[in-house]
Amino acid sequence: MKIIVNDNIDIRIDKYLSLCNDIAFSRELITKMLKDGYILVNGKNIKPSYKVKLNDEIDIDDSYKIHDDIIPEEVDFKIVYEDDYLMVIDKPSGLVVHPGNGHYDNTLVNGLKYYTDNLSDVGGDERVGIVHRLDKDTSGLMMVAKTNEVHNILAEAFKNKEIHREYVALLIGEFPSDTAKIDAPIGRSKKYFNRMEVTSTGKKAITNLKVLKRYKDYTLVSLILETGRTHQIRVHLSYIGYPIYNDPVYQNKKTTPFGQFLHSRHLEFTHPITKEKMAFDSQIPKPFQDFLDTLSVK
Repeated sequence: MKIIVNDNIDIRIDKYLSLCNDIAFSRELITKMLKDGYILVNGKNIKPSYKVKLNDEIDIDDSYKIHDDIIPEEVDFKIVYEDDYLMVIDKPSGLVVHPGNGHYDNTLVNGLKYYTDNLSDVGGDERVGIVHRLDKDTSGLMMVAKTNEVHNILAEAFKNKEIHREYVALLIGEFPSDTAKIDAPIGRSKKYFNRMEVTSTGKKAITNLKVLKRYKDYTLVSLILETGRTHQIRVHLSYIGYPIYNDPVYQNKKTTPFGQFLHSRHLEFTHPITKEKMAFDSQIPKPFQDFLDTLSVK
């Protein structure tokens, strides 16, 4: 894995990497990797105290083992579909997808390993079966690969925008238009290293929005992504002034433990082996629906 620092910052590399959303390693593990030569900066070994600089090239050999074993554990998630090649699961809000950043137990990966031994290992033992992920507090449909062949086909399909995903979210505020296209590049926040933000130096990011229902002070919308940046939906909606309700990171109001009202409700793709057209839907979680039921319709 290669990371190019695109911010003019002055922060220790062990802290910088531990706060990166794309990296599933704790600060303690990053320190060990630096000392063992698994992380290089501009092709050289450096100390954990090294301060990262603009345009630094960080190379990470992620074959380094996070743990000797990821312990199989019974974890609450729903299997929507399963065959010999893949699974479609419905992830509850609050469930971390894979071990890392202080979460080494009770993740979806722990649960998948408890359920079956037939999982792809393209991403290593800590990401068995994981082709794509959802944020901890984003609920809904996810794909899981059982073989490396299927994993690679699905990963390529994601890259080529051949997999259709639709999200539903509750926004704070009454959105004025029926539809919108948000085209704004996203990169890591210069102020908060565990956040993303719209920035001219970021990567291209496009989110399509359609209003489903208007409430007093809130708007229910569907969202389709043309790109897949970290926190893309949450960042874009906050940027345009209509943050997702109950988002603990991107809105400046008190939140509940349930987290952001963002749900992956529809998934559509061509089966990588049988070539059958597949489509799945998921109902929004009960806490989400219960809150909607309290709102006044416009």
